[in-house]
Amino acid sequence: MATFMDVHKDMKGITSEQLMAAHRADLAIEAEEGVHFEKAWADPESGTVYCLSTGPSAEAVQKIHERTGHPANEIHPVPLTV
Repeated sequence: MATFMDVHKDMKGITSEQLMAAHRADLAIEAEEGVHFEKAWADPESGTVYCLSTGPSAEAVQKIHERTGHPANEIHPVPLTV
C-alpha cells in the first residue's frame, strides 16, 4: 500500500461539519477501490483541503473523490515519512 497526500483547492469557506461530511462520504465507499482515508485538514480562508490516504494508486484515490463529488486538484505520493 502506498501513501498519498491530495490537495483540493476549491473549498473556500468549508466548515468543520462539511469537512467531516466529505470525509465520511469517502470512508463509506473507500473499500471499493482499496483505499483508506486516514485524515483530512482544511484552511477555510484559502479553500485548501488536504487528505492523507493509503491505497494502490493515485488513480484509486481520485476515483473515490470523484464519486463523492470532490475531486482532488493534486495527488502526491508520499514515499518517505519520519
